[in-house]
Amino acid sequence: MIVMDLRIEKVVVNCGAGESGEKLQKAKKMVEMITGRKACLTKARKREPTFKIKKGEPIGVKVTLRKKDAEEFLKRAFAAVDNKINGSSFDKFGNFSFGIKEYIYLPNTKYDPSIGLLGFDVCVSFSRPGFRVKYRRRKKSKIPLKHYPTKEECINFLKEKFGVTVIE
Repeated sequence: MIVMDLRIEKVVVNCGAGESGEKLQKAKKMVEMITGRKACLTKARKREPTFKIKKGEPIGVKVTLRKKDAEEFLKRAFAAVDNKINGSSFDKFGNFSFGIKEYIYLPNTKYDPSIGLLGFDVCVSFSRPGFRVKYRRRKKSKIPLKHYPTKEECINFLKEKFGVTVIE
């Protein structure tokens, strides 16, 4: 393995319900159904009186997938968007996000009448071997900029591994 190899660090599947209660429970059930993992709740960071949201109120759910689970889910998610991603979805380090309007677009997913039709976001982060140095507890160190992945490298990685076309 070469040190400059690129890999998918994590895939975060996020669904914002906008309110707690029945809508949030449906979103949690949907995310757990499509990922096969237990979802955790995300809370509001600040008060937003126009939408009647209080600080600390649960308003969304998310699941983080890593390694093989992340790759398998990404294949299904790319199939749901016809293997096309907008170029403006990428940041300068190659991380990208895209949305899926309804969960039934995923292959091998059936409509559940108790959930209804909900959409969700998929956020993908890339890294290289050696990034653990940045997050470890003991003797943390900075990562040099040349070690970070670039947008072009990540686009080429997606084309080779998943057959994705990037629309500029």
